[in-house]
Amino acid sequence: MTKPAKGEKPTRTTLNRLYVRQARSIREIAESLGCTKDMVYRSLQEYGIKTRSNKRRSRLLNIKISTLEKEVKRKGIRGYARELGVDESTLRHHIRIRRLPG
Repeated sequence: MTKPAKGEKPTRTTLNRLYVRQARSIREIAESLGCTKDMVYRSLQEYGIKTRSNKRRSRLLNIKISTLEKEVKRKGIRGYARELGVDESTLRHHIRIRRLPG
């Protein structure tokens, strides 16, 4: 898969991968593709990709999936969730979503 040329409108496939699957922010996508945040936002709207609210992103996204899985094996889902200050179901959901291909 090729990255759009600098300043070019992102493709639907690229936005699905970066925004939906990888849960990257509009700002992160714009910086990585070399286009404006407005261009990314307008493209999301044009392709019918629902945008997330401006709520704070999960800090779990800053932890590598391999680290999350290793710590869950060591401490258990309940213990590691408690250590991170998140609900067990949130940790389970986050690990399951990040394991999806793509």
